[in-house]
Amino acid sequence: MKIISTTFLGLALLGLAACGKQESAPTATPAPVAAAVPAPAPVAENALGKSVYGKTCAMCHAAGVAGAPKPGDKADWGPRFAQGNDVLYKHAIEGFTGAKGMMPARGGGATLSDDEVKAAVDHMVALSR
Repeated sequence: MKIISTTFLGLALLGLAACGKQESAPTATPAPVAAAVPAPAPVAENALGKSVYGKTCAMCHAAGVAGAPKPGDKADWGPRFAQGNDVLYKHAIEGFTGAKGMMPARGGGATLSDDEVKAAVDHMVALSR
């Protein structure tokens, strides 16, 4: 019986010694984190341009009076886009007479600032692209 108890005691001690060992669990490699791609900022509404258009420009542009291109008419705006924004701004600020009609300086709104006229042009361009 003494042999059995010594053997049992030895096995118990080995078992306890094994319990004290901390086997490291295999470490999982973290999945690569995708770089956060910010969502495109929403295009801010051009409130100034919309207001100026509604109060001044729409009188002619909404109905196409004197050859004024209607907002949204891509065919009529296309040749104007090709000239570039600087030409559009200049014609809107200084006035213009062309083959299709005429544009009064500042759309007839003599008190409009250059920035207000440009904002209205930008508004119409945005509606027409």
